[in-house]
Amino acid sequence: MAEPPKADIHSRHDKDEDGGAAFVLQSKGEWWHAGFHLTTAIVGPTILTLPYAFRGLGWGLGFLCLTTVGLVTFYSYFLMSKVLDYCEKSGRRHIRFRELAADVLGSGWMFYFVIFIQTAINTGVGVGAILLAGECLQIMYSNISVHGSLKLYHFIAMVTVVMIVLSQLPSFHSLRHINFCSLLFALGYTILVVVACIHAGTSEHAPPRDYSLEPKKSARVFSAFTSLSILAAIFGNGILPEIQATLAPPATGKMVKGLLMCYTAIFVTFYSAAVSGYWVFGNKSNSNILKSLLPDSGPSLAPTWVLGLAIVFVLLQLFAICLVYSQVAYEIMEKKSADVRQGMFSKRNLIPRIILRTIYMICCGVLAAMLPFFGDINGVVGAIGFIPLDFILPMVMYNMTFKPPKSSLTYWVNVSIIVVFTGAGIMGAFSSIRKLVLDANQFKLFSSDVVD
Repeated sequence: MAEPPKADIHSRHDKDEDGGAAFVLQSKGEWWHAGFHLTTAIVGPTILTLPYAFRGLGWGLGFLCLTTVGLVTFYSYFLMSKVLDYCEKSGRRHIRFRELAADVLGSGWMFYFVIFIQTAINTGVGVGAILLAGECLQIMYSNISVHGSLKLYHFIAMVTVVMIVLSQLPSFHSLRHINFCSLLFALGYTILVVVACIHAGTSEHAPPRDYSLEPKKSARVFSAFTSLSILAAIFGNGILPEIQATLAPPATGKMVKGLLMCYTAIFVTFYSAAVSGYWVFGNKSNSNILKSLLPDSGPSLAPTWVLGLAIVFVLLQLFAICLVYSQVAYEIMEKKSADVRQGMFSKRNLIPRIILRTIYMICCGVLAAMLPFFGDINGVVGAIGFIPLDFILPMVMYNMTFKPPKSSLTYWVNVSIIVVFTGAGIMGAFSSIRKLVLDANQFKLFSSDVVD
């Protein structure tokens, strides 16, 4: 377990002994590298869940919530980058979310709160990435070998082995080229999925369209808050300070450029995937739109080569996503396990790195195989993880740091966001956990089907 910051967490001695900072969070990157990292952290295959989120909201509320969450998260990340810049100019450069929160809010318990939430988020994303990658392999396999004997957990084991190898890349900065490819993969499979949805919606085998919501009012409310939690998870990014840490100092202003790059990609991919998928499948949208395009019974609703290529792009990007969200776990491990007086690839540091990262990936793989609840996991992680970290804490930290007058628009916008998303988080957590409990009736350990 990492230790809370001492009174002088920036002392030379602490930095000299901090393997997580020296090795995992190397500060060598340019602003576009941060843009690649941010895009990988936000623009991922979870966008294939957007039509599923829309089915709990409908067209109008779906567009409103998607746009609102997008604007609020951009604003939130912008405020956090300003707080980080302010601290750096004050001689207190923070490279970890937990230390930033503990310093700005002046509380030791906040350190443990953030590290708990970050760990839950990053592990949840890692598990979800491995699960979805395994599902991608299963989809390809089932179309090649209709009566094949391999189950979902076999493919999850294959993905885990690949991730064990890739996880040995030593630093966040070393992922910059992989994350650039990740950006290209995201654009690629979004275009392919949109083309596939248009083809499906205009073909003679187009499914009947029904955009009606749940008939019971209570069920409709629960579905709406679950969808809002999913949107929060899709836009969420619980490692923004760690990404800014990879920038070569001074980092001031560079993160905003990275955010603009990221949100340009978000605008192109999120809306096109949401609109095209929900337009075709309506309230029958699957938690993975690719499964809607490849139904268990009946012909494929789009050319097989288009869907196959999209699945390959998704699979390849999932490796990058899992790597990005594993970095916080790795820097926690190496903060104490590594000896910074010896080289990054010295035997003394290489052996513990291989052992600890292998164990971490195996644990994520086992959880993915045991808990195939991709859509539900998104909702729960969004409600209890991303909403506090991305929609509440940045506003609180900005108000604490810059102390805008209570009569100012900024102050009241921040307070309003805090109040609204605190309520949404509570309701979202309740509705997401409720759905998880209801879906438990369909759940079997090491099931070969992902529950929607």
